Amino acid sequence: MKTPAESLTFTIPLGEEAHHLAQEFRLRQRSKAKAKQVYLNTLAVYAVKFYLQCMEIKTDWEKSDSWNPVMQTLTDVADLNIPNHGTLECRAVLPNSEVVEIPTEWEDRIGYVAVQLEQSLREATILGFVETVATEKLPLNQLQSIEVLLEHLSQPTQPQSTQAQKNIVQLSQWLHNVFEEGWQSVEALFNPLSAQPAISFRQLSSMRPSILKHSKEGIKRGKLLDLERENNKLALFVGVTPTTLTELSISIEVYPTENQTHLPSELQLLVLDAQEEVVIQTQTRTKNEYIQIEFSAKSGEQISIKLVLGRDSFIETFLV
Repeated sequence: MKTPAESLTFTIPLGEEAHHLAQEFRLRQRSKAKAKQVYLNTLAVYAVKFYLQCMEIKTDWEKSDSWNPVMQTLTDVADLNIPNHGTLECRAVLPNSEVVEIPTEWEDRIGYVAVQLEQSLREATILGFVETVATEKLPLNQLQSIEVLLEHLSQPTQPQSTQAQKNIVQLSQWLHNVFEEGWQSVEALFNPLSAQPAISFRQLSSMRPSILKHSKEGIKRGKLLDLERENNKLALFVGVTPTTLTELSISIEVYPTENQTHLPSELQLLVLDAQEEVVIQTQTRTKNEYIQIEFSAKSGEQISIKLVLGRDSFIETFLV
């Protein structure tokens, strides 16, 4: 079939470098299906990276989830970070396919690029681009020309620092009883006077006593999370305690809610640094009542907490 972008497609050779990297990532996977998915995703991202480099557009693959072994395993991800712009999702299209499949969890991308892989996997063709999607299976004839992608990336970056700053949780302000919207006291989350307390007393009896305790100098707040696609509601607790004038001790705890006594299995809790690289991680097994991470951070450091469960994920950024 022909697409509107066909006259402006760009073909990339997939040589030894591309396949060596794809093979390296594939060998980290246990199941054949996941290994194949990671292999094809890697080739798609490689092709887009190669193309953008030819167009003198900077990329940073190593800061993308598709470079992260944990995220490769937990999600169907093929993203490519474009500094000062955001993240592109690079979706592989198999020969004779008339659609490009785009998982709904990647709705935050600045755009989506369709990459058709030749049968032998020795060539890839950039078919086109769309800025937004409203379906998981986008017909190829709805793609825009790759020229639109170049125009999109050549636009001056719109200032986002003010908005981003508003969305960053200021942990040092918690010590002065200044809290962002949505962060409640631990007591409020299981208030028996509430019509539907997030955490019941039955659950509370099975939780660690530390959930209600923090040092005299510290503070702990909680937030309810709704992972809709996986039909799970969780309670996230963050505790901060100053250890020196320039350092905080931070604890992250995740508990089940709504009369559930155990967290879902394979729930991943990640701590990311300012470069969005995973620095600490843990995962539930079977019948975990909670998961917890404790660490220290210095004043001015930026961290993010990320939860991943199946097709769902949540991320919150904090400034120490």
